[in-house]
Amino acid sequence: MQRTKSQAGVNSSRRQFLKTSGAAALGGALASPLAFTQRAAAAYSSSDTLKVGLIGCGGRGTGAAAQALSTGEGVILTAMGDVFAHQLQSSRNGLQASEEFGQRVKVPDEACFVGLDAYQKVIDSGVDVVVLAAPPGFRPQHLRAAVEAGKHVFCEKPMATDAPGVRSVLESAAKAKEKDLAIVAGFCWRYHPARRAFYEQIHQGLLGPVRAVYATYLGGPVKPMPPADSRPAGMSDVEWQLRNWYNFTWLSGDGLVEQACHSIDKIAWAMKDVPPLKAVANGGRQFPNNEGNIFDHIDVFYEYADGVRAFMAQRQINGCYGDNSDYLMCAEGTGTIKGWNDPVVAGKTPWRYDGPKGNMFQIEHDELFASIRNGKPINDGVWMAHSTLMAIMGRMAAYTGQEITWDQAMNSQLKLVPDDLTWEMDFPIRPMAVPGQTPFV
Repeated sequence: MQRTKSQAGVNSSRRQFLKTSGAAALGGALASPLAFTQRAAAAYSSSDTLKVGLIGCGGRGTGAAAQALSTGEGVILTAMGDVFAHQLQSSRNGLQASEEFGQRVKVPDEACFVGLDAYQKVIDSGVDVVVLAAPPGFRPQHLRAAVEAGKHVFCEKPMATDAPGVRSVLESAAKAKEKDLAIVAGFCWRYHPARRAFYEQIHQGLLGPVRAVYATYLGGPVKPMPPADSRPAGMSDVEWQLRNWYNFTWLSGDGLVEQACHSIDKIAWAMKDVPPLKAVANGGRQFPNNEGNIFDHIDVFYEYADGVRAFMAQRQINGCYGDNSDYLMCAEGTGTIKGWNDPVVAGKTPWRYDGPKGNMFQIEHDELFASIRNGKPINDGVWMAHSTLMAIMGRMAAYTGQEITWDQAMNSQLKLVPDDLTWEMDFPIRPMAVPGQTPFV
């Protein structure tokens, strides 16, 4: 499968783990200011050991587990859960093979849990911290269970695929704050040193008020849907969709929500996490997706107070121009972040980042575990839920063809994820949305 250079960079950097995650994670830990807190506190007694449970053993979950283990000797992996046994075993084998932390992967067969209830078994296994990396449709349920059980959480993005899920996440975040539990979001750019410095400059008024933001996430398909006739005889609706989860809105949220949510989160960051007033969008499907029901392109136009606008361009089609960048237009200049490059400011007060580097994926975990140990738990709950809703709001506008307000999006009653999912239940695939015909609910 051919992909644009930018998309390939995004996906390979985010998902690889077997060969490079250990070394890269360790390097990122050493580059992080809070990593020194972790290293300084390395002499833990056995009672100080933090036990981690991994829920969702795909590439992202395995990478996150590697980064958790790379925060220090006092962290061990003791339980793993996934709906598919082969995926769990592949993940465990890969983590155990690491020269950097493989000896701290202490997951016996009896702590390997498989099935739709595997998440609860991991949570109940005696872990202190859980990594939530199953398909996003399950995130609200898993987060609620973790918080109710008193666990600290690394919560991969996005946090939900529908508005009821977002509301659940906000409730869980509030409960976590009451219980002094940490929740660190997988919106990794918020933990990138150069981007942190850039947005701090923007918020301090280096270029005056923000007038507009243009963000791009233009790449190739992530996980194309196989043809319907390749479905094995007897495979249930639920298993078929779980095996191809990226192609179904209830599980992934659509490409805009599952992938481009990073760019939407940076729009939110630029706007100091003040929600947009409303949004309109264009989108559709240029290439057949067999039984899948996600669009392959969506452009969203967000409107803020005082006429400020934000524009999100998302596409997953091969053979097209690729770009994954952020462009800020302010009253006294512009700020540009091209791909993975450091930010640049041009205008009345030019600025370029020249500070320390760092692996943002690792820094997320360095800061999570440091906050747990110093008794000042990070809670990203509100802004991570709002960034997720911004993405879902854009999808709602594209799918319906209607203007959607923030309040409409937040209070939507469309529930995509069933409460009592079972392997054998009848669960037909929802038809592809048709703008102008699909109603807002």
